[in-house]
Amino acid sequence: MTGRIVPVAAAVIVSADGRVLLAQRPAGKPYAGYWEFPGGKLERGETPRHALVRELQEELGLTVRRAAPWLVQRFVYPHAHVELHFFRVYAWDGEPVGHDGQAFAWQTPGHFDVAPLLPANTMVLRALLLPTTYGITMAADVGEAAFLDRARRALDGGLRLVQLREKEWPEARQRALADALLALARPHDARVLLNGDAERARAWGCDGVHWPSAALAAATARPEGMLCAASCHTREDLAKAGALGLDFVVLGPVQPTPTHPGAPVLGWDGFAAIAAGTTLPVFALGGLAPDDLDTAIAYGAHGIALRRAAWSD
Repeated sequence: MTGRIVPVAAAVIVSADGRVLLAQRPAGKPYAGYWEFPGGKLERGETPRHALVRELQEELGLTVRRAAPWLVQRFVYPHAHVELHFFRVYAWDGEPVGHDGQAFAWQTPGHFDVAPLLPANTMVLRALLLPTTYGITMAADVGEAAFLDRARRALDGGLRLVQLREKEWPEARQRALADALLALARPHDARVLLNGDAERARAWGCDGVHWPSAALAAATARPEGMLCAASCHTREDLAKAGALGLDFVVLGPVQPTPTHPGAPVLGWDGFAAIAAGTTLPVFALGGLAPDDLDTAIAYGAHGIALRRAAWSD
């Protein structure tokens, strides 16, 4: 289908317990009976945020108090070519009421029990399964035993996504750390990605691979059957990762870091400018701490990637 692209604002309304609100499309509309994230078309002159606020008020009777841009998805339906601007909505006033008589359901990501869902939501459903903190190993700084002790505490405390990044070590030493880290992660359903090669990550039993920016630039396809992430520094990097259908990326450095003193940094405005309109989740990276999570989300990040700050002493 060809024709103009219809911009739409869509709300991923997140409750305090992590559930999200889905709405069922009413009779008389295309895909009637399908479930979707609430929202609607932009009116002339509206920004996606303005449309989000208006639609949630008109459609659900909700007044938005805190919302953050998240992902942009394009999808070609038989009746329209839509560009969906997804926001995560964390705070609002009121209780949802279907002004068009539509049904609503609070659903737990990964355990939805309503169907069918609109096909444009595929990436969003995957992204909802990602935690908002991505821990990057620092075993070279403190030694394996001390690091694994810190990792145990971090996993007990809720960390669920880890990048094993000890690129200066010989392969055998990296493999030994991978084995120990995976043994700690499995009981928590935490996922471990290996910085480097997909086949090595697969052979070691890791849940995925994290590509350095050079590997992303050289890639022509993503590995299947595992998570795939990448390090990005530019809009071009993000576009390449999106075209390959990666699961997420990290973008930075946002702030100065001890490992790269004096290196150029993006700052939050620079981060937001590059991440704006991204098609996949972006973790902010570089000089950050857990307290920066809300700021990162406000500037369009999915979450934060932490090295030292992920592993408390």
